[in-house]
Amino acid sequence: MITFTNCKVFDGTNDGLKDVNVTVLGDRITDVSDAPPGADADVFDCGGRVLMPGMIDAHVHVYALSLNVTEAQGFPSTLTAHHARNMMGDALDRGFTTLRDTGGADWGLWLSIEEGLITAPRLYYCGRGISQTGGHLDLRHQHQFHPHDDDVVSCGCCFANGLGWVVDGVPQVRKAVREELRRGASFIKFAGSGGVSSTADDLHGIQLAREEVLAIVEEVENHNRYCTAHIHPDGALKRAIELGVHCIEHGTLIEEDTAYMAAEAGTKIVPTLAVMAALAEQGKAAGYPAEALEKLDMVKDTAVDRLNYMRNAGVHIGFGTDLIGADLQKEQCIEFGIRSEVFSNLEILQQVTGNNAVVLNARGDIGEITEGCFADIILVDGNPLDDISVLAADGANLPVIMKGGQFHKNTLEQETT
Repeated sequence: MITFTNCKVFDGTNDGLKDVNVTVLGDRITDVSDAPPGADADVFDCGGRVLMPGMIDAHVHVYALSLNVTEAQGFPSTLTAHHARNMMGDALDRGFTTLRDTGGADWGLWLSIEEGLITAPRLYYCGRGISQTGGHLDLRHQHQFHPHDDDVVSCGCCFANGLGWVVDGVPQVRKAVREELRRGASFIKFAGSGGVSSTADDLHGIQLAREEVLAIVEEVENHNRYCTAHIHPDGALKRAIELGVHCIEHGTLIEEDTAYMAAEAGTKIVPTLAVMAALAEQGKAAGYPAEALEKLDMVKDTAVDRLNYMRNAGVHIGFGTDLIGADLQKEQCIEFGIRSEVFSNLEILQQVTGNNAVVLNARGDIGEITEGCFADIILVDGNPLDDISVLAADGANLPVIMKGGQFHKNTLEQETT
């Protein structure tokens, strides 16, 4: 049993700090109150610091080693797996105790974490995303051709790559969704519009037919799961909301009326600002494809302003970064500063903790300092309600990082009796 005393607790949902003790038994929080520590507890005095839930990044790609996603499909799986281990370890060092991978991660990686083979945040994954031929997750270059392409078209088979299933038609979509759920996916992602990193599609294009999207929604609800859609343009956003899609990734070109639609429907949105800022600064030098850089110019200058539409409408907003490539993934914490142009410190704290727990359909397990939740805890030097930058220092201001009741980092001295 471990008890943290003399701490000011941000619980992940409320708007203030509480002077309470937090007790951990096993992998869960068992008490949050002013009760004194038990006689058999290991006691750590927090020195009046802020104790809060471990942070959640709701949009990552742990296997995305290269900025050129087409080229990366030729990398050996052992290389990408080792990259994922390093990337996740770095995220945990920054205080992110949970990651939601939105395309690529699989059961084997999840099991490696659960079995303690690698040190990493807890992982929620969708496996491969769902894409139409020529869609955002069809990672073939538009001028790439192989003789087997004709065979696949004629027989109606699908393509698969490291990030997605390329399928067409309701039966094929249903099968791909069911297969990922069979493999343990906690949610399903599909590409509902063109993307930036994909070179073969129109950024403003709407992808998958209405009946294909409805099939995904029905399948996940039949399995008590949820779906999320990669979408940038407003027209695709409107359609997804109308069709009952539960969550949107990016939402970059959302209009004001669509934001109100999302709020009324309860559609969650996970904006990803860090990736655009990092690509704008480093993408060309790091080998980001020219076609992708052209599409980046269509969204990067307006994305932050569109957050105001979401905020004013009352959309449930999550926190994600979407950083790809080994170099860019080091920029995870710049998301805090970008969001601070629109959101209050409290709103950002809620997005990266309690809000994201709701996005992941994991409220009651993560994202809160409440009894029964996993003991995913960070201790902060400084008050992030006053200065959000204390969380943006790559873990330098975190004397304690705990995941599931186990210290990943602890610079506090245990009290002696």
